[in-house]
Amino acid sequence: MVSIAACQRLQSAWYAALATATGGRTFSTHGATWVWLPARRELMMMFPGTVRAHAVRPALAEGTRLGASSVRVWLNGAVDGAELGGLGFSPSWQPWWMTAPVAAVVAPGDDAAALTTEVPDYSGPLQQELRVVGAQPRQAWHAVTRDREHGNISGAAYAFYPAGVAGMNGLGSIHQLEVLPAYQRRGLATALLSAVARAAGEAGAVDLAVNATPAGYGFFSRRGFTLLGRGKTYVLGL
Repeated sequence: MVSIAACQRLQSAWYAALATATGGRTFSTHGATWVWLPARRELMMMFPGTVRAHAVRPALAEGTRLGASSVRVWLNGAVDGAELGGLGFSPSWQPWWMTAPVAAVVAPGDDAAALTTEVPDYSGPLQQELRVVGAQPRQAWHAVTRDREHGNISGAAYAFYPAGVAGMNGLGSIHQLEVLPAYQRRGLATALLSAVARAAGEAGAVDLAVNATPAGYGFFSRRGFTLLGRGKTYVLGL
């Protein structure tokens, strides 16, 4: 059975992979793990067991040195984040941890979405983060859909299945699934989800996890995902 703890480890591994691919890094201070994502100019604290202001301050100083524009803290729903308020953090969006078997998610007719390692249309952070697919071709996949008339990108998604990470055997994840508003309600999100889920399944994933937004809950629940629980995030602008 998939646990929230496994989903959290997988989320941390995904951001660590993005950091490595884009010239960022991970580091630890006072027992907490931090990930620096230069493409987003964001520093993130990943699921500490406790939150203490004195342990966060050194990382904030490092974030300022690195040029971060924001700092985000990811928490398990049971962890008290009260001390973050004294540092200027505000509550942010709430991850809804959901999971589904790969077999329930992969659907026929996903030919509208194509796996790719190169997207000439991308620039800035999108272009930089796509490097994760080239850096880890057997663990990360990216799919896009395009407007059939003009060839413009209409949607995109990632899947991630890290090999050899303790506590995540058989568990992959879906990230950054998005369809542009003008192209929604055409089955493209389903095609993207199916395409990247199939790639993760062929690499060995048995189950998939996603940190859905409340708005995305309905879509994922209709595609076989069930809710495990909810987390918390806090954000600080620098």
